[in-house]
Amino acid sequence: MTIAISAAFDSGAIHLVGIEGDVVRLEIPNDHLSDFYQWFHFRVSGAAGRTLTFRIENCAGSAYPNGWPGYKARVSTDRLDWVMADDTSYADGVLTWTHRFDTQLAWFAYFQPYTLDRHDALVAEAALAPGVTHRELGQSLDGRAIDCLTLGTGPKQVWLYARQHPGEPMAEWWMEGAIEMLTDGDNPVTQALREKATLHLVPNMNPDGSFRGHLRTNAAGVNLNREWHAPSADKSPEVLCVLRAMDESGVDFAMDVHGDEAIPANFLAGFEGIPSWTDALGEKFYDFGRRLAARTPDFQTEKGYVKAAAGQANLSMSTNQLAERFGAVAMTLEMPFKDHDPNPDAVHGWDGERSKALAVSCLETLAEMIDGI
Repeated sequence: MTIAISAAFDSGAIHLVGIEGDVVRLEIPNDHLSDFYQWFHFRVSGAAGRTLTFRIENCAGSAYPNGWPGYKARVSTDRLDWVMADDTSYADGVLTWTHRFDTQLAWFAYFQPYTLDRHDALVAEAALAPGVTHRELGQSLDGRAIDCLTLGTGPKQVWLYARQHPGEPMAEWWMEGAIEMLTDGDNPVTQALREKATLHLVPNMNPDGSFRGHLRTNAAGVNLNREWHAPSADKSPEVLCVLRAMDESGVDFAMDVHGDEAIPANFLAGFEGIPSWTDALGEKFYDFGRRLAARTPDFQTEKGYVKAAAGQANLSMSTNQLAERFGAVAMTLEMPFKDHDPNPDAVHGWDGERSKALAVSCLETLAEMIDGI
């Protein structure tokens, strides 16, 4: 049989350079109208009974080349269970792994994908849950809905939003875990939180980039997490409609959910350096991180980003903008493409199910703190 490589599906992204014997040479394409690239997702057929070596040859020019050392590609034969390719290696700008094809089909990806079909199913099910209100806040440049689920009756305004960067699907896996917990009417933590807060959840802020197989940008090649100071209808309607809704409700607590290419751990980034920084507000952010780390081995506070100096925060980023604009306890949650090294999984690495479990821990921590936020 002839080996076939395909990425013409939801979130697919790869370019076939050539097949030479048992070696498949590949490159990752750029996001549309952008220089960003790092996300890949493709299917292989016609290789049953063979062992192939895959080489992605343009990794050195990718958005985050420091993310490749120590990284392992993900592989699935049923699109449900995704495991790490243990023999993945990186050298001289080339990511390499091998796979023995005991099945007729196999899929490979940068991380366990989260498709728009799954997104639609998640939103449809949640919208039927008691006490949940669905709103379409606006539409993307390609005309896709920016869905928002609202629940709870309390005065604290909580915003949870994910996937500004579409090639970070762990963020929507996290949102699935959060939505499942918050719609569980038998969960006493959920019941208490919904009485004290009104929660607004935007599971996917960049559906166009998600479908197109982008790493970081929308249909116009724009990084949405650099648009929060001045979003526009022609470049970033996704941010514009969400920020308008936030202006209507106010924001007391906000979490922007992401993935990080290089750091092998879960961590939070805050709003140090905003003009209106106070130690009292900052302490609420730090307290959240300490409590979360005490609650689960899948979170830590030692590794993370360098903090911005006083007055140097980038207000085009959502966490900084919301802390400055509303005085919110705002934060960015980063999850790894590699693994959470303090508590590793040798088979799956960091994956969707663990992302969902971390969401539960985050919400339990929020419920514990909500009175003081």
